[in-house]
Amino acid sequence: MPRVSQDHLAARRRQILDGARVCFTRYGYEGATVRRLEEATGLSRGAIFHHFRDKESLFLALAEDDARRMADVVAEQGLVQVMRDLLSGSGEHPADWLGTRLEVSRRLRTDQEFRARWAQRSEQLTTATRKRLLWQREAGNLRDDVSIDVLTSYLELVLEGLVSHLAMGLPADDLEPVLDVVEESVRRHRGGSGTGETGTGSERRAQRQGEQGISDTR
Repeated sequence: MPRVSQDHLAARRRQILDGARVCFTRYGYEGATVRRLEEATGLSRGAIFHHFRDKESLFLALAEDDARRMADVVAEQGLVQVMRDLLSGSGEHPADWLGTRLEVSRRLRTDQEFRARWAQRSEQLTTATRKRLLWQREAGNLRDDVSIDVLTSYLELVLEGLVSHLAMGLPADDLEPVLDVVEESVRRHRGGSGTGETGTGSERRAQRQGEQGISDTR
């Protein structure tokens, strides 16, 4: 019999991850039973666990996949753009990213074994954020009175706070200006005024859309 091609295996793995993402988002880790995973992916138990050792390995692969996709956004546009995508529902899988992120946060608090396994896979977003900030500092767009490590931790804390806010179902319609403040807080203040860029948050958003990433310090 002919061997299954690598393209077919990759497509099947993608099918499983995309279906599992929806299932974990809808039901959480504990509620995502094997039967529900079968329904969400359209595949049998045997087909799913041929690619992933068990449910936890599947969830870890999914969380890592989402982190990698978010890291791609960070590399191009910054971590604040990930937050904006979560707010607006735009981008690729933003709502499902949120569900996965919430489940990761919950399991990190309650499952020591999961925490140890996730620690080996959780560096993509941090690394991408640090590289983006270093690039912006070299371009002269980033404040230079705070270390890159501190700025990275700061932005990651804001992301976690936003995720918690959305998880509680609190109003989010007015948070874009808050992200404008976050973005402004890491910019290099020019002209010695200490006030950063002038104009309202909406004006700065319009400016960002018209520029080619020069002023994006996220």
